[in-house]
Amino acid sequence: MAPMRREPSERDTATSMRRRAIIKALSLATIGMSAIGTLRQTAAALEPRGRKTPALFVGHGSPMNAVLDNAWSRRWAEIGAQLEPPTAILCVSAHWETRGTHVTAMDRPRTIHDFSGFPDELNNKRYPAPGSPAIARQTAEMVRSAPVGLDQAWGLDHGSWSVLAQMFPRADVPVIQLSLDTTRSPEAHYELARELTALRERGVLVLGSGNIVHNLRRADRRLADSGFDWALEFDARVKGLIDAGDHRALIRYDQLGRAAQLSIPTSEHYLPLLYALAVKGEAEPIAYFNDAATMGSISMRSLIIG
Repeated sequence: MAPMRREPSERDTATSMRRRAIIKALSLATIGMSAIGTLRQTAAALEPRGRKTPALFVGHGSPMNAVLDNAWSRRWAEIGAQLEPPTAILCVSAHWETRGTHVTAMDRPRTIHDFSGFPDELNNKRYPAPGSPAIARQTAEMVRSAPVGLDQAWGLDHGSWSVLAQMFPRADVPVIQLSLDTTRSPEAHYELARELTALRERGVLVLGSGNIVHNLRRADRRLADSGFDWALEFDARVKGLIDAGDHRALIRYDQLGRAAQLSIPTSEHYLPLLYALAVKGEAEPIAYFNDAATMGSISMRSLIIG
């Protein structure tokens, strides 16, 4: 004969509820207050804000700008102070190229020192911003033109953190990175970026980090505050096309003549500009900052949309 099943008493139920409450409290204590704040921010990001968060393209230049007090870094800090704090940041950096498109989806992205020959002050620099697996998943789901992998290995390279360390020095805003797929054409990059426009309505700051003109082989460190004629010519040409709203010409940069060929020997520093422009609304204003050249062959021109 099977034993009779005892129904739980009110005392048993109360004890069980207390145990669950204790376990929940211990779990929250383990997470920590900073992580709780990040979870709250992530939850908020999944809902529209009713207004667009600005988008940025930043000419990042040397990694040393992360630790130097100079004209470039001071302007980054000013921009960061002027912005309404974003819920999260999606960065497209020149320094993460992959086969296929990927987005970082870890809770705590590592600081990547993807350079050599710099002083300890830079090599020891860390940017401990949290990630956001939830926003990474949302970003991947928004893209219909290509599968987007959820990456657990990359982190934040210097194209991201060298700028963010000056712009958001508290490192309290979640940051995710989107890779540059080396198999995609500039037009395909632009079209993919357009699919991310809705992130801006959810408080996510879209940040492209590269340089409009970037030719290190022709760089001259003696020209700290000036550019070669061809570099200045192409930088001005790009500004004119941006002001005219001629994104098609900017996508087809390889048809813009010799100055373009010298300014963009490889595309990875230019493509983040297309990501910023692609999420721009038709009537949104653009303002420029750090609109100067350095080392002859690097343009630091940056812009803010919205």
